[in-house]
Amino acid sequence: MNLKQLEAFVKVAEGGSFSKAAKDLFLTQPTISAHISSLEKELNARLFVRNTKEVSLSDDGTELYKYAKQMIDLQKKIEESFGTEKGEKKHGITIAASTIPAQHLLPKALMSFNARYPDEQIKIVETDSSKVVQQIIDHMADVGFTGTVLEKKHCKYIPFYKDELVIITPNTERYQKLQKMNPEDISWMKEEHVIMREEGSGTRKEAENQLKDAGIKMTDLDIIASIENQETIKKSVRQGMGISVLSKLATKDEVAAGFLLAFPIPESDDGRDINLVYNKNYQLSRSAERFVKIVKEVYGLESHELKKEQDEKAV
Repeated sequence: MNLKQLEAFVKVAEGGSFSKAAKDLFLTQPTISAHISSLEKELNARLFVRNTKEVSLSDDGTELYKYAKQMIDLQKKIEESFGTEKGEKKHGITIAASTIPAQHLLPKALMSFNARYPDEQIKIVETDSSKVVQQIIDHMADVGFTGTVLEKKHCKYIPFYKDELVIITPNTERYQKLQKMNPEDISWMKEEHVIMREEGSGTRKEAENQLKDAGIKMTDLDIIASIENQETIKKSVRQGMGISVLSKLATKDEVAAGFLLAFPIPESDDGRDINLVYNKNYQLSRSAERFVKIVKEVYGLESHELKKEQDEKAV
């Protein structure tokens, strides 16, 4: 096997398409197919599961991807280290992010990153927190953003933003009265239809933890739906289908406009951490290191870490 074959394999795996891989590598589709066919014959393994609509990795393909990705990344690092400034190719970074950081926090960091490094290319994959972490573990993404901590063996988590979860309801007279009552008492949730985020969502996991601390177990609730899209959840709540627990960031516009009411969760302290995460078993590429530095700068972590170091030296 050779690096060209592995590069073609990685491109097909990441894009889910032979034609897209051919376009990205400036090759013909038959050439890409030939590279994959040669790999499969040499390894005596089926690397992809193909149907008329998509191409996905087989179990053997998933295993090969972990090693092939490392080899291609090493090749890129060598090119970065020895490439000339004038002839250097554009580099890229793949970022996997859960819904809240992808929609509300990443744009600010991306703007700063693009302004400082306009030649860097960025790919954003938006998914739930559990899949973000899995992509980091499998080295399919360079950097991830999650609303919860799910796995620590392979992952390094850097908290960079505090996000508050709130209980959202329709803005009706009934809920307006509840809002004026004891804010520490949310036992009324047990009498409501509840809409939750999908399994694997960081918001759902943290909502379960915070409600439990406030004396509300999931088994106490009448959960009538689990929905992935938070916009669908907000619209369903507005129409009276039920109540939900979402990020304050995601609901602030609807609350400000008077479409929804937001109730704090008692005992939730100052909220949950939104984390930047990467695989500590792999060296970050120069592009990824630059991006992590930008996130720290944008959200004030650089000065916080410097102060922490100074405090530790003073002790």
